[in-house]
Order: sequence, then C-alpha cells, then structure tokens
Amino acid sequence: MSDRRLTGKISPSGIGMLELPTIPAEIMEGFRALGADASSVVSDAMDELGVAKAIGASVLRPIYAPAAIVGRALTLRNIVQENSPFKGASAKISRLAEIEAHNLAEPGDVLVIQGVHGVSNIGGISATIGKRQGEIGAVVDGGVRDVGECRSIGYPMWSRDVTPLTGKWRIQTVQINFPVEIAGVQVNPGDIVIADETGICFVPPEIAASVLKRAQEILAAEAKRQEDIAGGVPVPDLANRAGAFTMPTQDK
Repeated sequence: MSDRRLTGKISPSGIGMLELPTIPAEIMEGFRALGADASSVVSDAMDELGVAKAIGASVLRPIYAPAAIVGRALTLRNIVQENSPFKGASAKISRLAEIEAHNLAEPGDVLVIQGVHGVSNIGGISATIGKRQGEIGAVVDGGVRDVGECRSIGYPMWSRDVTPLTGKWRIQTVQINFPVEIAGVQVNPGDIVIADETGICFVPPEIAASVLKRAQEILAAEAKRQEDIAGGVPVPDLANRAGAFTMPTQDK
C-alpha cells in the first residue's frame, strides 16, 4: 500500500502510519466466536492479566441495537476549531479529515475517534464511505449523527452523544493512526476492538492470544454453570461447584 494516494485533507505529518499491524485471522475469528456479549468475558480475561481497557455502554452507547463487532482500530483525533463555525459554514470550509481515515481503511477495521463532545464527528455520508471501504463500524468519544442512515447501511457506532449539530465547521482533524484516548482508555492503532451492547474492550495485539485463550476458558466455565442452573442444581451446591468464585476467609 506504499503507493496509496492520499486525499490531502490532513498533512502527511499528521498520519502516524499508512498500514496497521496485521493480526492473525484465527485470533480475530476466535474473538468473534465468543458471542454477542464478548466484551464481558474479554474484560474478565484482561482483569486477570492486569489490563483495564474496557468502557461501559452507559458511557459510549451503541446508536442502535443490536450491535456487536470485532475489528482492528483505525484511530483518529479531532479538536475544536478556533474559528467561528458560522464563518466556516458561510465559506463552506471544513477541517474534518475522517475521509482520509476511510481512505486508509481495510476490510474489518473500526474507526476509533477521540472526538469533540456535543457536535457530530461523523455522519451518514462519512459512514457510507467508511462502509464502502470495508469498515465495520465506529467508536466515537464525542458526538455522531444520522442514526437512521447508519442503521440502514449497517454501520453501528458507539458514541458519547447523538446530535444533529454538524462538526464540519466546528472540528478539526489533527491526527490519524496515532494513539488516542477514549473515555480515559488509551487506544493504539491496530488494537483489537470488541464492542457490543454491554460495552467496548480494546485488546493490545501483543496480549491478544493470551486474552483470547483465557476468555475461551471463562466462557466454557460459564456455559457449564448455565447447564447446572438450568438443571436445577441447588444454590448452595452452585456456590461450591468448579467455576464459582472463591470468597475471602473472614478474619476471626
């Protein structure tokens, strides 16, 4: 992809990398196979590894349901424009450059935006371009709009705000494929994004295999406990079965 033409919407110095790190297909498929509530079990697995990179859906909400994706983070950072938005609107000058991120996208990528709150960082036309380029959705710490259009094309988004107020004249894109901060969590380009109706997890590729293995083990244990519950195992026995949590011994 070294010959990819850029759009010129952002300075080349604002682009950290043109190609994201490759993640083995079996790792991605393994995370997808965890199911619709994968964020919970992935968060548990990362807890055991001492990594806290999860955000609840009460913080960044899916704009429509059902929504569940697993992909690779294509990152972007927006800031507030200093100029008057009304002057920008009258002159039709936009400093948003998410289209350059779409230009760099590969199938299966998730656009992850450190954005501006209260205004839209991405709307229906932009989402349609991203969808065409193979993106499977977006995570936006900021506002988005055009929910109906995004639903109609199958482009789920998780966002801080939903608003009709455009960001075209209010926001400036300053970086693509640099580290971003999403609801207090650092996300690097190429991190694995697991997002569903419970929340979002960002898994660094270097620990992805370990997280996946432990998540699969946790999911298998939970499936066995569900069988016990459905089979009528008494609650005291459920508490002592394999897979139950160990309670700390009370001091005497």
